[in-house]
Amino acid sequence: MGVPKFYRWISERYPCLSEVVKEHQIPEFDNLYLDMNGIIHQCSHPNDEDVHFRITEDKIFADIFHYLEVLFRIIKPRKVFFMAVDGVAPRAKMNQQRGRRFRSAKEAEDKIKKAVEKGEVLPTEARFDSNCITPGTEFMARLHEHLKYFVNMKISTDKSWQGVSIYLSGHETPGEGEHKIMEFIRSQKAKPDHDSNTRHCLYGLDADLIMLGLTSHEVHFSLLREEVRFGGKKNQKRVSAPEETTFHLLHLSLMREYIDYEFSSLKDKIPFEYDVERIIDDWILMGFLVGNDFIPHLPHLHINHDALPLLYRTYISVLPTLGGYINENGYLNLYNFEKYLKKLSDFDREHFNEIFVDLKWFESKVGNKYLNEAAGQAAEEAKNLNKKKNKVADDAFCFSALENNGEENSECLDENPEDDDDDLFETEFRQYKRTYYMSKMGVEVVSDEFLADQAKCYVQAIQWILHYYYHGVQCWSWYYPYHYAPYLSDICNFNHLKLTFDFGKPFMPFEQLLAVLPAASKDLLPLTYQNLMISSDSPIIDYYPQDFKTDLNGKQQEWEAVVLIPFIDEKRLLEAMASCNKCLTEDEKKRNRHSECIMYWYEMETDFKYFSPWPEKFQSVDRCHARYKLISLDAWHVDVTDNKITNVNKSALYFCGFPTLKHIKHKHSMKKAGVQVFQQSSRGENMILELETEENEDNQNVDIVASAVLGKSVFVNWPHLEEARVIAVSDGEMKFYLEERPGTQKLYTGNSVPPTKVIYVGDKERNVWVKEIQGISEHYHKRKGVVINETAIVLHAQLLTGRHYLLGQNGEVHLEKQWSKQVLSFVYQTVVQDITTFESGSSHYKTLGELFSPKSSVFMLGAPYYGCMGEVQESSDVLSENRIRVILSIPCEPQLLALIQNQHTFSIKYNPGYVLASRLGVNGYLVSRFTGSIFIGRGSKKNPHGEQKSNVGLNLKFNKKNEEVPGYTKRVGTEWTYSSAAELLLGEYIERFPELFSYISKHSQNDVFYEDDIWAGEDENGAEKVEEIVSWLKSHPVNTLSHSSCDLQILDADIVEKIEEEVAKCESKKPSKVRVTVKPHLLFKPLEQQHGVVPDQDAEFRLFDRVVNVRENFSVPLGLRGTIIGIKGDVPNLKHIAYQQVP
Repeated sequence: MGVPKFYRWISERYPCLSEVVKEHQIPEFDNLYLDMNGIIHQCSHPNDEDVHFRITEDKIFADIFHYLEVLFRIIKPRKVFFMAVDGVAPRAKMNQQRGRRFRSAKEAEDKIKKAVEKGEVLPTEARFDSNCITPGTEFMARLHEHLKYFVNMKISTDKSWQGVSIYLSGHETPGEGEHKIMEFIRSQKAKPDHDSNTRHCLYGLDADLIMLGLTSHEVHFSLLREEVRFGGKKNQKRVSAPEETTFHLLHLSLMREYIDYEFSSLKDKIPFEYDVERIIDDWILMGFLVGNDFIPHLPHLHINHDALPLLYRTYISVLPTLGGYINENGYLNLYNFEKYLKKLSDFDREHFNEIFVDLKWFESKVGNKYLNEAAGQAAEEAKNLNKKKNKVADDAFCFSALENNGEENSECLDENPEDDDDDLFETEFRQYKRTYYMSKMGVEVVSDEFLADQAKCYVQAIQWILHYYYHGVQCWSWYYPYHYAPYLSDICNFNHLKLTFDFGKPFMPFEQLLAVLPAASKDLLPLTYQNLMISSDSPIIDYYPQDFKTDLNGKQQEWEAVVLIPFIDEKRLLEAMASCNKCLTEDEKKRNRHSECIMYWYEMETDFKYFSPWPEKFQSVDRCHARYKLISLDAWHVDVTDNKITNVNKSALYFCGFPTLKHIKHKHSMKKAGVQVFQQSSRGENMILELETEENEDNQNVDIVASAVLGKSVFVNWPHLEEARVIAVSDGEMKFYLEERPGTQKLYTGNSVPPTKVIYVGDKERNVWVKEIQGISEHYHKRKGVVINETAIVLHAQLLTGRHYLLGQNGEVHLEKQWSKQVLSFVYQTVVQDITTFESGSSHYKTLGELFSPKSSVFMLGAPYYGCMGEVQESSDVLSENRIRVILSIPCEPQLLALIQNQHTFSIKYNPGYVLASRLGVNGYLVSRFTGSIFIGRGSKKNPHGEQKSNVGLNLKFNKKNEEVPGYTKRVGTEWTYSSAAELLLGEYIERFPELFSYISKHSQNDVFYEDDIWAGEDENGAEKVEEIVSWLKSHPVNTLSHSSCDLQILDADIVEKIEEEVAKCESKKPSKVRVTVKPHLLFKPLEQQHGVVPDQDAEFRLFDRVVNVRENFSVPLGLRGTIIGIKGDVPNLKHIAYQQVP
């Protein structure tokens, strides 16, 4: 459905839909589902623009494993973890897969050809062919074996995976990944004991997951995806490391409420019950009309041309005239759908009318009644048709849009036009559509029968898609047989149709491979089939054109274009394969099969060795505790009559992390407000929420508000509620605040009175108060589309960061909330109090003995063994004294003091730009320009050739981003300084291209330079020179260096190397052991409930400090030590710690 555009459009229309994932504020989820193919693609070919990129298969598998670990760690599912890889798809999907694979192969070939023409030297290793990510290939077979190994390894070694049911639906299980997930969800919902408050999280990159999630009608359902940055393909390169990726949660709980608002005007207009669940079903249906993976978009109906608002407006106008809804739980009500399309078909005429007005003006200039010969011919044909036919048959399909004032089977052709203009309009309109069908579909005669077939095929397609989304595959072999869709005005007179489907069976993997792969990817198939794709004698050679056309068909991006290749005839394909099948090897026959989904779970008593599928790269699991069973292919099939809507519990209980627009009174309206959801202001309409002004005067009184909230827990940042502890309340004149010792974390509940102090605010603080309100108001309006109106009171509060265990007087322990040190401001009208929240059922420790059970890992917080990891021993005899017995491991520590004292001798020296300029014999301007960005345009200044410009700068500094390249540039205050490496690089540049420096030195006043001005000689080719420069810069090692923030304190590479040498000296020495008996407050125990809790609140971080990872199930193993080599702000980032090798 123009998927990326749909995601952006819906996110901008409903601005609060998504929020950035913050680890300590993630909702608690029961089930996590992964649509795996996005992960596989990202880990195997992250940047198709780079023709030099190569990757080994073991690196791909390791990266996939790591991505899965990170996603599991972020969401922490309680009950189910479901990984779904695309299996053989329905035939309807294969047409899209075929077009996409043909295009990707051609694009890859073109990019390689261009690189070679430019003289680029490509790696000798084979490029990864992304088309191998298709069921049945050797790559997918190996990946499946490694995924099975990975699941067994994690269940056996990672506690967080041991209480969860894990499902692996691999490439051998038929069906698209996301639809296999929905089949599982439907089967769970059909169970008598299904919990309607089950909390679902679905990871995937496709926007149609929004549709799928909504078809479940489950309230607590969120979508997890990487942040999308719009603004051209080059800006969308995703970061490879998942730890450095910003993830977003899109909340379907909010989506449901926004859709309710979108159509709320219907509540008083429709003669039947308003049901938001049925409205959501119709909203899903409308989304299909702008095109998706199974059908082409309707002519001129594009998302970025406001197609969806048109669909919604039409729905709002038509629904009151119908007897019910259009989409009845996945079944089309054909009568209502025809009425809806009839009204929607006005769009065809309106769109043509814009063209017609222009043509009328042209007619006035040329004096011709019919604007072209074909139109005149069409008019004469229409007159003859009217003479021959007294009446159009009731079930005939018509050329033009229905304009019949609600009569079901009225005649479509206007036999008695009121005037010549109407006659001319109808004739031109008819010819306009006829031209479309003749040119796009290659038909010679646009007959009634042809249009009837078009209408039938399109309506059948919509019904198939609805079945697919609501009930699963109802026919494996059906597909839409055209590259283009008919005009809306030609989809009429269909309510008598009987839409039935034969279930059929899915293709076998090799059948799909031959159906979707281009000849360029023939090596992915068994040898016996390859001749079918390349031999001139092949009976199906026409299915594999070497060259083919694409048609943008009103779209803007090349990836949206229609790929004009022939559809596969299933019978011909299977007949051609028949003679080859007997030549398959045993291994190939094993790949060419369907197999079951696998369910895994942990069982302590199970203990065996699981052998690695690749022992040289991945260690075998010596003690495997995983059990499994196979789930039959039809086990989750739910009869369509049993697919019922979830009974929603509409009680006041709030599930933390699942936002709702309830709790605060507001009005909603649709307007163009330029809300900035992504990197730029939205161009379409936004749903604006305006908070209603409180009539209760007590809520404007700072004394009353302070007594109600000070020292208590409230929820802030509506509608994405986060818990916070209020420490101050102010109205700009008076300020009430807690008078506590620094570091106090107490909540004052019940009748306990917080220690409060009141002060009167001075002018300076009042100005700060006003500016805070302005900033908050602007953020709410510009980012969330929320108008908060006048603010009387501001709360100052600390956000919840986690929970930690505190020891009571009698040896009992309890979990207490921990609050951030940072104090933030929130306007009172966006704060929610006194809501009942769902408390997790996860186990909490009650006693000291339970918390510090034998063999559990802990870390020492006291001297002299600060930071050492230990194992708890049997402590029952000392628990009564509130003590714990621990054996600590004391590792050998590197001696870094001498290095710290003499670091200046290893540090890189940086010099000001004028020193570099003097040494190179150029002026300082050239040093400044060429170390940053410098652009050269095509053509000359007087005669530029288009807007394209090439950056020929070294990109060693970035002023706007405040970033530098360590080892080459460093910013000191406002001045840039440069290393000897930067001097050598710039010297090489000057030596290679002296004429460029000479020209720019003489024309320093210019911002942009032009190739034909620089290389102006008759025998000089500026375009070739620029290509040569760009190619040299791309191939230079400096091009691969990473940037760092100028605010980052970071050690130079030579110093890091010296640290590694000192660490290496210690690695051969075994750690010593010491037994201690300590007070529990001196121990830190890694616990899931304590994620986000800082072990030592008083710790400060400096360069060269030694640190230890105290977090379980993390990218870095528990207890691994490292050295801080970079700090931004107060705390080192994970990537700025040099960790030791794991022994």
